[in-house]
Amino acid sequence: MADTERSVSIQRTENSRYEATNVRGGKLSIGSGKDDDFTPVELLLAAIGACSAIDVDVVTSRRAEPDEFTVTVRGDKIRDEAGNRMENLAVAYTVRFPEGPEGDEAREALPRAAKMSHERLCTVSRTVEVGTPVTITVNP
Repeated sequence: MADTERSVSIQRTENSRYEATNVRGGKLSIGSGKDDDFTPVELLLAAIGACSAIDVDVVTSRRAEPDEFTVTVRGDKIRDEAGNRMENLAVAYTVRFPEGPEGDEAREALPRAAKMSHERLCTVSRTVEVGTPVTITVNP
């Protein structure tokens, strides 16, 4: 059976600042927005963009190395009777390839790759779109 579990641990470093550690030892600072650390919402946006970017990059860069590859993810944080959440999430690609046959192939593959990532491949955006329950456990 394949190893399907993914996990990170979050350790408090000071009031409203944390450090996330993955199982490979990578670390990432997280904060409340009062400094330059990423906030949890920014991490969500980054995760959506990075997940899709990886999918698209793998497909297109087989054809040509991009001259520019930028993914911008935005959304509106709202608060209403349903609670805090993000709406109007949008992923925008700015990708340029060199002139020539390889660049033409990559340009042609780009829309299909972005669509495939959005509709099937990107675990992060698929999880957000499908809606997955989150369970909470408080350990003594």
